[in-house]
Amino acid sequence: MRQVKLMLEKLDYVLSRLLAFIMVILVVDVAWQVITRFILPKPSSFTEEVARFLLIWLSLLGAAYAYKLHAHLGLDILVRKLSAKNALRVFRFNCSLVAIFSVVILICGGSHLVWLTWVLGQQSPVLNMPMAYVYVAIPLSGLIFLIYSISFIFAPSDSKVDDAK
Repeated sequence: MRQVKLMLEKLDYVLSRLLAFIMVILVVDVAWQVITRFILPKPSSFTEEVARFLLIWLSLLGAAYAYKLHAHLGLDILVRKLSAKNALRVFRFNCSLVAIFSVVILICGGSHLVWLTWVLGQQSPVLNMPMAYVYVAIPLSGLIFLIYSISFIFAPSDSKVDDAK
């Protein structure tokens, strides 16, 4: 159990640092886009596409990290009226739904999208890189959602269930 907790802490650390790095690169990229568009005579051609791809990765991985931190919008009016035992059941049920969604839609569907774009050789228009690299964020975020969901189901004391009382 201790090894699982260490693995989750390491995942949290790596994910938070990766998200911060992506955000820094995104800010620099958009700043460069503004500078080249309004100050320099020739606008940069690649910055819009880079910003779009970074935003995709930031959104998907950030959503998984927000799930870990319980920072997603939620309605807990009914759960607050339940007993601690029933609130825990509802919490585990919700985590199970997130896990199912992660496997079916994000991991399976996202992996199929990555495979399809790789096989078809779809390239980004400006950077001319495989779009599969961009779409890898979908199954990767699904895997992270799944890991966090399973950890919440089996170790709910680390979650915000206690706040629902």
